[in-house]
Amino acid sequence: MTKPAGPSQRQLRVGEQVRHALTDILQRGEIRDEVLETVLVSISEVRMSPDLKIATAFVSLIGEAPDAQDDQAVIKALARNAKFIRGRVSGALRQLKYMPEFRFRLDTSYDNMARIDELLRSPQVARDLDAGEEEED
Repeated sequence: MTKPAGPSQRQLRVGEQVRHALTDILQRGEIRDEVLETVLVSISEVRMSPDLKIATAFVSLIGEAPDAQDDQAVIKALARNAKFIRGRVSGALRQLKYMPEFRFRLDTSYDNMARIDELLRSPQVARDLDAGEEEED
């Protein structure tokens, strides 16, 4: 018997609960860190390990496009405060047997979508699409 390719229904459900709990803490400004106080952080997704003991939160920064060093500074600030965050979300996640360990990663999916969109709008792709339509006629 083979393992399912993607995450289980339980991993998805718990990941979404963790994402909501993290988002609430960030919105209320409970984390006292000078780096985090200067940016608006969004949690786009939380992926849970199969045993639900590790939660990997994918973080997006909203607003002006900061440089890569600013992005990494935010990730490091979240990692520094991971134990505090873990304690604050415990109330919202009390139905879990174990409180997950938090890991934070930069979400690059929006950058990838923008790059793909830019490629699709490029003159070379438009030329190829126009050539394909002419062949059909």
